[in-house]
Amino acid sequence: MNNIIVTGATSMIGASVIAEALAQGKYVAAVIRKNSLQIGNLSAFCEHPNLKIYESEIKDYQNLTFDKSYDAFLHLAWQSTNVSLRDDAYPQIDNISFTIDALHAAHRAGCNVFLSAGSQAEYGPTSEKLCAATPCNPESGYGIAKYAAGKMAHLEGTKLGMRACHTRILSTYGVGMSEKTIIGYLIKALSEGQRPSLTKCEQMWDYMYVSDTARALLKVAESGVHGKVYPIGSGIAKPLREYVETIRDIINPELELGFGEVEYYPHQPMHLCADINELKKDTGFEAIVGFEEGIRMMLPH
Repeated sequence: MNNIIVTGATSMIGASVIAEALAQGKYVAAVIRKNSLQIGNLSAFCEHPNLKIYESEIKDYQNLTFDKSYDAFLHLAWQSTNVSLRDDAYPQIDNISFTIDALHAAHRAGCNVFLSAGSQAEYGPTSEKLCAATPCNPESGYGIAKYAAGKMAHLEGTKLGMRACHTRILSTYGVGMSEKTIIGYLIKALSEGQRPSLTKCEQMWDYMYVSDTARALLKVAESGVHGKVYPIGSGIAKPLREYVETIRDIINPELELGFGEVEYYPHQPMHLCADINELKKDTGFEAIVGFEEGIRMMLPH
């Protein structure tokens, strides 16, 4: 797998996938939105000889073409990802069609692998480790659409003779993370000496640094099994409160934390942990970045 296509290339995960792929010597076609406000996430390697950038809106993927043949297509793009938009039916339904448009663009480009990036939201509330066999009962429009997109991509990929794999990404953090996420918010607030307002943080959570997520996605594209679903996480869960306290202790152990001052948002899962046995067996993946190390890499140096 020497040549890959990545949509959603300016996202935190997309940029990290590109960085990892270039480091492995791969040639990468990065698909970004026209006039993307996040193009800065690719600034470190915009001049790299093995990177070519294509501009296309997600609604125009049916017309997306490339300059050469590629081996694998990693579809990370998605519209209406903000929490406030995740239950908007029409844009989420459109995302399913855009996924199939991306798959056909992959086929036109000669790809024999299509990887769709799903979410833990596909499972809905559960208290067990998440694996391919875990029953899915998504409650949000976002989760429903991600689930349907993965299923439809498998069906359409089979028709076209492509290996189609679906991933369900749990909680990824890293450089470039939005300040609207709890880790982004905590780092900003604590670095400014503020007392962050938080939920009770009772969730059991599986966090993984973005470079590990990128490696996992590339490994699934390389050797994942057609039709399989791979939860993407570290395989280890801890109470969210412990993660929060670790971040506080790294930045300033004297600062107070406002636990219980904010209500949980709608559809809030309370237990997230990936069962990565199949991921390890099929791809050899192991997470290598510890949580504290990952947080320190996010802080100004």
